[in-house]
Amino acid sequence: MRRRSFLAAAGAAAVPAFRSARAEEAVDVALVLAVDVSRSIDEDEARLQREGYRLAVADPVVLAAIRSGQVGAIGIAYVEWAGIEYQRTVIPWRRIAAQADADAWAAALAEAPRASLSWTSISGGIRHSMGLLDECPWEATRRVIDVSGDGVNNSGPPADLVRDAAVAEGIVINGLPIINDRPTFGRLPPVPLDDYYRENVIGGDGAFMIVAEDFESFGVAVKRKLIQEVAGLARGAIPA
Repeated sequence: MRRRSFLAAAGAAAVPAFRSARAEEAVDVALVLAVDVSRSIDEDEARLQREGYRLAVADPVVLAAIRSGQVGAIGIAYVEWAGIEYQRTVIPWRRIAAQADADAWAAALAEAPRASLSWTSISGGIRHSMGLLDECPWEATRRVIDVSGDGVNNSGPPADLVRDAAVAEGIVINGLPIINDRPTFGRLPPVPLDDYYRENVIGGDGAFMIVAEDFESFGVAVKRKLIQEVAGLARGAIPA
């Protein structure tokens, strides 16, 4: 009651300032970008991956999608993962609400060191991302994990079990499988990677995936995917 009385007494000019302060405490979506850095991804492919994310986040079209939300801001954390023993938060939570925020994020990713390890634990990447979402410093209307990779889970718990645990907490998991025809440890995936992601990785209300046909097309796929995620267009916007 005291806050309501204060606003009424202060007049209409005080209302925009109050709303602006409240907006700083919220984001439209808390988004974890969880990126595969297993050894099936060589240095050139790793460079294309990071470049794809850098250019997409800083793209004015993506920023326009961010600004179109009710709050007009998103929170992003960037994670790299390999086997069950390796998950690393490369860029902790940052709030993106303006071009300067996006450009600073892209610059930070360009400067971050990169490691590459054996095996592929999608389940480990999802589990680490769930912990990050619990630590998000802003209230979020939606919580999303964006998993990208070029192989099936071959380390740690089954991906679908951890996926289901995340979905039970109201988290949406979207996928960006990268089609890579090179064998991993001498073996090709047991099923087409897009089918595997559809059945074992993505999940939650409105979950979707966009397939990158190769690493060269990864940047275009990332941009399309981010626009859907930050604008809340996942529900039927582009078929998986």
